[in-house]
Amino acid sequence: MSFPKLPRCVARGLLATVSVLAMSDVSAQATISSGFNLFSTEQDIEIGRRSAVEIERQLPIVHDASVDAYVGAIGRRLAADMAGPTFPYQFEIVNASDINAFALPGGYIYLHRGLLEAATNEGQLAGVLAHQMSHVALRHGTHQASNAYIGEAGLGILGGLLSRDDGSTERVMGAVGGFGLNPFFLKFSRTDEEQADLVSVHALAKAGYDPQDMIDFFEVLRAQASGEDGEFFANHPSPPGRAPGVRSEVAVMTISPASATGSFQGIKAALLAMPPAPSMQALQQSPPGPSPRSADAAPRNRDLGIAPPSSRFRAFEPRNHLFRIEHPSNWQTYESADGLAVTIAPSGGFVDRGGDEKDLIYGVVIRHYAPFLNDKSRTSLATATNDVVRQVIRTNPTLRRVLESQRSDTVQGRSAISLVFWGRSEVTGEDECVTVFAREVSGDHVVYALFIAPGQDYDQIKDTFARMMGSLRVDGVAAHR
Repeated sequence: MSFPKLPRCVARGLLATVSVLAMSDVSAQATISSGFNLFSTEQDIEIGRRSAVEIERQLPIVHDASVDAYVGAIGRRLAADMAGPTFPYQFEIVNASDINAFALPGGYIYLHRGLLEAATNEGQLAGVLAHQMSHVALRHGTHQASNAYIGEAGLGILGGLLSRDDGSTERVMGAVGGFGLNPFFLKFSRTDEEQADLVSVHALAKAGYDPQDMIDFFEVLRAQASGEDGEFFANHPSPPGRAPGVRSEVAVMTISPASATGSFQGIKAALLAMPPAPSMQALQQSPPGPSPRSADAAPRNRDLGIAPPSSRFRAFEPRNHLFRIEHPSNWQTYESADGLAVTIAPSGGFVDRGGDEKDLIYGVVIRHYAPFLNDKSRTSLATATNDVVRQVIRTNPTLRRVLESQRSDTVQGRSAISLVFWGRSEVTGEDECVTVFAREVSGDHVVYALFIAPGQDYDQIKDTFARMMGSLRVDGVAAHR
């Protein structure tokens, strides 16, 4: 696969509005994936713990031993067979009259007292708990925070430049809204809700609950929702055909009913005997806004002093052996903590503008694809490339696809595609060229690479990029580990 020759006088005339690749029509059942995530599961727990401290400074918590024990027992029963990473699930009741619930990363679940009072049996309460725990298991909160941070940090962050041991968790969270009642932990998309439904019905069935109780309760809440009572569905939008979708999933399940954990009516009576709970309108405080990013001027390309790439190449392979690529010997490699990505760049390839992360202006990012949009459909080369292209343009809205730059090929017997984008870099103020290369691995797996260079250097670097791209080899077995 070759890079097109794009003299600057021609390239500037080829700019056109980006057209997204045609997505393949996939009718198979949804593949559930936690999607792109900068954080480890340990960082999920840290984020949840620190957010819980902030939230419990702002919101009143019901302190009743019998209520806590009952809700905790249901939660532990569900957690025993919950999909995904093992999280230390914890449950609290917010003394608020609104019918609502929310989950923090790492397993911190909050139910409003008004929701418990509205439920009519243990199965309905278990359904809400299972749904919130599913958002945690699918890591929807940190997925959304990670996706938002790309716009703050630029393309270099996709290569795993986020360090795990230098306070990066705090920096990233500060940039996207901070700990506590962060909007990314409180409001999910319809796709997120559909995924949580699918995971929660299986968790309920394994725990001996009838998943239909969950959907019945959601339908009752929707019928009653108005004003403040509609907050649950404002934060948890109902997917189209929710009830039929859950029923069809339940129809193929084997459910062995289990006895109730305790006296639901007794717990509900204890709550109703307490003084009336205030509404969230009187309690909730707005979360802090995102930290401003420094707008300090950066040096121009001509002042960066980047040495030409060496004609001698050496190979790089991550610790999990997912891929192998050759690169100029005078370029450095920066492997991600999870071994799924690497950034390869020359000295001077990064610019420090005083923000949270350095900006990559010259180099290559390679990463195993995980959905940014958390799309429910099966991953294909077209859907993955579309998703990556959207994120690239999001980091630099001036980028436009160069007409007739699209190339299709077969590498190691797998389909591959590349596209070239051109625009004005907000970091350097000069032309920037980004080539997106994606190739299938096996099954639903895709690996992509971003080749980034100043526009004035494109003709000199394109042969180096083409050689690197041609040397990329991917281990299909490693992708499934």
